[in-house]
Amino acid sequence: MKPFLLRLPLIAVLALTAACSPKFDWREIRSDNAAYIIAMPAKPAVFTRPIDLNGIATAMTMTATEVDGITFAIGSAELPEATQAQTSLVAMKTAMVNNIRGTVRHEKTATMPQSQNAGTGMLAYTEILASGAADAATNGQPRVLFARFFAKDRHVYQLVVTGREDAVQRDAVDTYFSSFRFN
Repeated sequence: MKPFLLRLPLIAVLALTAACSPKFDWREIRSDNAAYIIAMPAKPAVFTRPIDLNGIATAMTMTATEVDGITFAIGSAELPEATQAQTSLVAMKTAMVNNIRGTVRHEKTATMPQSQNAGTGMLAYTEILASGAADAATNGQPRVLFARFFAKDRHVYQLVVTGREDAVQRDAVDTYFSSFRFN
């Protein structure tokens, strides 16, 4: 009985932590239309729709899921020419920030491996943190948006985590972003 009593505070802390955080059921998702793999926290839905990226008409495929009001999504589109990538990335970033009626609080540029093979080089990406207006989807609470934008050859990508600012946990964002890789 004594070992159980010694573990009781630990059990209580774990129960409280589990009650306060979303239930993530991470699973690896492989894209059918672009060469990537990513971990999603629940079974995603996939849909494709036409978009305009600063005058470039294309179709974007979104793979997205929602857990406890937090949306995790990855969008990919193929452009007619690789030279259109940077202009398209700026348009994607602007559209995402406008979608939440937000402002960018932080922006940085970093790199990631182009593939899992050693010696293939690095790929630059832009990462933002934006604050958005409160809306019905966030129950009147301010919205936060974490996003990464990058291009490889003729494909452009956006990784997005968004939800109520007080609900989005940075460790879930880091897990999601760091799970992305090209296959």
